[in-house]
Order: sequence, then C-alpha cells, then structure tokens
Amino acid sequence: MNEALLRSLTPSVLTVLVRRGADFAAAEDAVQDALIEAVRVWPADPPRDAKGWLITAAWRKFLDTRRAETARRRREDLVDEEPPPGPTPAVDDTLQLYFLCAHPSLTPSAAVALTLRAVGGLTTRQIAQAYLVPEATMAQRISRAKRTVAGVRFDQPGDVATVLRVLYLVFNEGYSGDVDLAAEAIRLTRQLAAAIDHPEVAGLLALMLLHHARRAARTAPDGSLVPLAEQDRGRWDTASIAEGVAILQAALARDRLGEYQAQAAIAALHADAPTAEETDWVQIVEWYDELTRLTDSPVVRLNRAVAVGEADGPRAGLAALAELDDSLPRHTAVAAYLHERDGDLATAAQLYAEAAHKAPALAERDHLTRQAARLNARRRR
Repeated sequence: MNEALLRSLTPSVLTVLVRRGADFAAAEDAVQDALIEAVRVWPADPPRDAKGWLITAAWRKFLDTRRAETARRRREDLVDEEPPPGPTPAVDDTLQLYFLCAHPSLTPSAAVALTLRAVGGLTTRQIAQAYLVPEATMAQRISRAKRTVAGVRFDQPGDVATVLRVLYLVFNEGYSGDVDLAAEAIRLTRQLAAAIDHPEVAGLLALMLLHHARRAARTAPDGSLVPLAEQDRGRWDTASIAEGVAILQAALARDRLGEYQAQAAIAALHADAPTAEETDWVQIVEWYDELTRLTDSPVVRLNRAVAVGEADGPRAGLAALAELDDSLPRHTAVAAYLHERDGDLATAAQLYAEAAHKAPALAERDHLTRQAARLNARRRR
C-alpha cells in the first residue's frame, strides 16, 4: 500500500467533491471513508487509475450518507449525478483547495486551523503548538470551523493573506516538526508566486528557501540538533540561498514591506555571514524592530531579545527578555542562553534543565538537556 500516494491524492479528491456540491464536512468524511476502503482493497486489487477510483469511491460514500438523510426521489436524483469511473486529468488542486478552505465565512485564525487539519495533514496537537494554545482549545476551534462551513458551497475562495499564513505554518511544521511538509510548502508557494504578483508571496518564498538551504546542517548524524552558530556552513545550499536573496531583493525593491519580507531579510543576513562571529547582529536587530512594528508578536520580541544580546551584550538581551511574559514558549531556553553568555553558569544550567522539561519536541528536549549537562560538567572542573 502506497500511503504517500493516498496522501498526495487526498486534496484533489476533496476538491472534486466540494466542486460537485458536497458540503465540506460531508466531503471530508466521505474522502476518509474512501481512503479506508482503499487501504482494505488495493493490496489485493490495485486500480489502474488511483485518483479516479478514489473520486468514485468518495462520491459514492457521500451519496450513501445523503440517501439516508433525504427522500427517495432526491436519492434517485443524486445517483444519476455519480461521476463515471475511469481516467481523470492529472491536475494538482492542492493550492486551490487551500484557497477554498480560507472561506470568507471563517475568521482568519479558524480558516488557517481548518486548512492545516484538513489539507496540510497536521494533527490538532501540532496546530496548537504552532498557535501557542492548548490542544483542547485548538480542537474546539477546528470543530467550530467545521460547523460554520457545514452546508456552505465553496464558491468564494479566501484571501491571499490567510493562504500565506497556512503555507508558512505548514513549512514551519515540516521544517522542525514530526511531519516533513517543508518541500510541499515550497512547491505550493512557488505555484502561488507564479500565479500572483504580490511582494509578500515573494517574501514568503524567499524566507522558505533561505531556511531550507540550512536544513542539511541543522542535525548531526545521530539526529541531535545543531545550533545555527555551530552549523557547518559548507553544507548550506548556496543555490537556494542565491535564489532566495534574489527573490527577496526584487520584493524589497517594490517598497511594500510585510512580515515575510522582514523575516526573509533576517534569514538572508544569517546566510550572508561567512562565520557566526561575522553575523551583522546590529542590522538584524533593526529588522526585528521592523518586524515587531508589523506584527507585535511576542515570539518576534523573544527572538529580538536574542539578537539584542548578540549585538549589545547579554545583559541588554536579558533586559529585553525581562519585558516579556515568562510563560512564552522557549522563554526559559533564551534566558538560559543569555545567562550563559553573561557567565552565570549555575543559573544557565538550571534554566536549560527547566527548558528541557518544557520542550515540545524530543530533539529539542535532548539538546537542552545536553546543554545543562555541559554547563554542570564545566562547573565541577
């Protein structure tokens, strides 16, 4: 059974169903039922046209449900509307489905959450982590979004800003989380950039390319995380960096700055430094100031505190950090790093251990635990 094939076909099948008039919740249920049926029968009897088989099976599941809820005459009408089995055009509908899920009847946050769950393949837990909210809160948000769009025809696509937010979160989860979706997010953002002349679309694509260029150097052979300052820059993908910088420069030249362009500018400054010691932290702080003005995000302010600590010294970074809520994710890890830079190894070791206990991912938890052990070993010498 080719599970990757099933995942790749799911968005197109779901799009066909909503185009044919199925409401989103019913279409999603029908597609899930069809996937289960495929897992059961394909190993013994693989179809010649996988997409056509799934469309037919999902549509039939939808019709079966509708028949149980409507009168006989309506049931017979729906039977006549069944799409015939057979070959179907190989069209990638994923990006269009992103726009359809960003429906005007939903708030932007609800649209993002629903799209990540229904199309992006992320779990409720992963989406909650991306939004910095409890998993139960996110589960309720997604359920409300499904109820809101139940029975709504998806003939009014959502706006670009919401789709960009979804693609950004999918890339982040693919880059650092349990599900590898980064390459898919880049592919879809390339499609969007080719279709829409928008500086923030270009900014997001540049940001993705610049981050993805460092991917090979982010982990050691044993799977442990390698901090940016310790990465082997010879393993960075220079072609992706050059492409990302060129795209960013063209976007910035249009003088319509947005948050993705600002983030890409920060990533470009890191990519441009031959060594960690040669990083232009002063300019990075200036870009974080711009990004704070654009977003007023606590996560941006947290990252800015690190940059201030590098540009103006660890005590200046700790002063910036003191202005933030200490319950913010990774706040403790940043405090540990800045205290270490300031020479307070005992406090830093304790904070690294606390941060490891709070870390959402195993690789991050292991990295922080090793940091605490390293400092404790230094103190015992």
